[in-house]
Amino acid sequence: MYHKKKEMIHLSFPNVPNIKPDIDLDEEDVLSLLLASIALEELSLAHIMNAEAEKLQAVLGTLTTSASGTKAQTLHDLLKVNRSVERTLRTVLKNQMLLQFKLEDVSDLIQLIHEQKRKKHKEKDSCEH
Repeated sequence: MYHKKKEMIHLSFPNVPNIKPDIDLDEEDVLSLLLASIALEELSLAHIMNAEAEKLQAVLGTLTTSASGTKAQTLHDLLKVNRSVERTLRTVLKNQMLLQFKLEDVSDLIQLIHEQKRKKHKEKDSCEH
């Protein structure tokens, strides 16, 4: 009779090195980086949507490139690809909503910083007069 020996798997925490880089960013730099990161995520989502459109064109036989893939042979095949594209686009839409929230937060932060600068400038002007 064969008996399987039970093996214990021990999981460990990752060993993260203690890195303390010197990063010197002002408010404008941080805001620019935040806006750039949102723009890059938007660009990535656009590429995903384009790939999904090409996938549909390939299975419909309307893609004009040489690497167009296989045309759907049955309605079932077409519906299967369509469902896959729909799921991907739903995920893209969810990410799009999160990016909209991020953009609104950054926009609010920009407005807050500009209001603080105007207030400081006003206080400085009133103290000088």
